[in-house]
Amino acid sequence: MSQPLLQVRELLMQFQGLTALDRVSFDVHGGAITSLMGPNGAGKTTLFNCVTGMYRPTAGRVEFDGQDITARRAHDIARCGIARTFQNLALFGGLSVLDNLLVGTYLQGRTGLLQGALLSRAARRERAEGVAAAYQVLDYLGLTDSAHLLPGELPYGRQKQLEFGRALMQKSRLILLDEPMAGMSQSEKQAMTQLILRVRAEMNVSFLLVEHDVPVIMEVSDHIVVLDFGKKIAEGSPAAVQANSDVIAAYLGQ
Repeated sequence: MSQPLLQVRELLMQFQGLTALDRVSFDVHGGAITSLMGPNGAGKTTLFNCVTGMYRPTAGRVEFDGQDITARRAHDIARCGIARTFQNLALFGGLSVLDNLLVGTYLQGRTGLLQGALLSRAARRERAEGVAAAYQVLDYLGLTDSAHLLPGELPYGRQKQLEFGRALMQKSRLILLDEPMAGMSQSEKQAMTQLILRVRAEMNVSFLLVEHDVPVIMEVSDHIVVLDFGKKIAEGSPAAVQANSDVIAAYLGQ
């Protein structure tokens, strides 16, 4: 098997004596969809925050593409090729759909603040390249006609897709999706599921996914890691996890 794209090793996260993650280890392989399961408070979002530099873990190690990123700052980790979405929508309500996507081009920017303020030739060229890339993503999402709307004018499911599209704009190799189906109707969940599978197939993007909708997890995942009270209690294929007695007791119910 190839070298994992992401390696989490013995990750420990404590908050004033509370252990949110207790020596958790797992791998995410390139081109795969790996999901984190577990009840509320299991440590899933805390793990996301440790991987993306929002938290610095108490102990343990995170490697991405062979590089130790454990102590790096969030923007440095993003530059390495990791993007994420959040449980709650993190869109800019006063910016258009197009401009929300353009925020995702920031990491590829080469011109500085001064050149941008003066609208230098390089800054204008960079802006044009970003707009062209944003329209490609809008077309991919089927949102081209909504480019100049505000995010709040879109249905909720389309807002979640827009946030996903902004992660695509970062041209990352790994995207962390934190409850992408939360609050969606069944038809919206189906659309998001198909979008994730399509991006994985056509763009060779890997995913680490947190989601409470068990049927969705079973449909999209190549590998599942189950957390409970900060500890890893199981991992494996969807079929193996679904049949695991510890998972049934902790998450799925008897």
